[in-house]
Amino acid sequence: MVSLETTLAVQLPVINFRDLKPGTFEWDSVRGNFRKALEEYGCFEALFDKVPVELRKAVFDASDEVFQLPLETKQRVVSKRKYRGYVGQIPTLPFFEVMGIDFAEDADKVNAFTHKLWPQGNTSFSEAVMSFAEKVSVLDFMTRRMIMESFWLDENYIDEHLKSMKCLNNVKDGIKVKTIDDKHWIKANPSQDSSFIVLDGAMLHVLLNGRVRTGVHQVMRMGTNTRFSAGLFSFPKTEDLIYAPQEMVDAEHPHLYKPIDFEGYFQYTTEGPGRRDLWALRSYCGLCGYKK
Repeated sequence: MVSLETTLAVQLPVINFRDLKPGTFEWDSVRGNFRKALEEYGCFEALFDKVPVELRKAVFDASDEVFQLPLETKQRVVSKRKYRGYVGQIPTLPFFEVMGIDFAEDADKVNAFTHKLWPQGNTSFSEAVMSFAEKVSVLDFMTRRMIMESFWLDENYIDEHLKSMKCLNNVKDGIKVKTIDDKHWIKANPSQDSSFIVLDGAMLHVLLNGRVRTGVHQVMRMGTNTRFSAGLFSFPKTEDLIYAPQEMVDAEHPHLYKPIDFEGYFQYTTEGPGRRDLWALRSYCGLCGYKK
């Protein structure tokens, strides 16, 4: 049998984004490690000090506050779209709740969301959400630029097709990432208070024609205390099909996937028979030449 026990000896790559500026020697040096991390792990630990400790605390305090609201209040922001708005009361995950806010950097949308929960408003909640999203987005933009430079894509290509490709989690423990051989799990515990775990998703894997891994991960509840995580979860532009540009296709890298509709794939992995991992992606839109 194959063991999937956590491999303690293996650590995720750590990449320093502090004071990093495009066009510098330091940027070019980091970019090589960045690409290698995507190719081998599909994720990495990013050192990024633009989110102060006080703001991180404010976000977790806001999380605690919103989940303490009565169920009927939280259900005011239930969305028809999976994992948007409030998600909870799942029989198979009785202790799991999510509060997803679309366009969390947009003041009007965040305030409208906040007023559904607190008709009188809640300034501390809305300001913490917007500030966190704004500051973490800086890291998102930096990684996007590195992707384009690493794989020689036109600088506008990713922005035209994707809003983003990853999630960034601010967590203390509980995340595990599967190794490239599918035999072990790596604990993805941030090593510093300024760390974020960056996970690439399936759409980036499709966009780059399989040249980077997807960050297949799982979250384990540790201990008896409530576990909070705050992150930036970004999605493709739903009106576009995602596909690899011609620059990513050659004799050594033939087309692996058909153009993919993200919403259809997302529904397949959350409500249909699929699982949200590489096998699900291959079964959903893999070309017949892709050997499992």
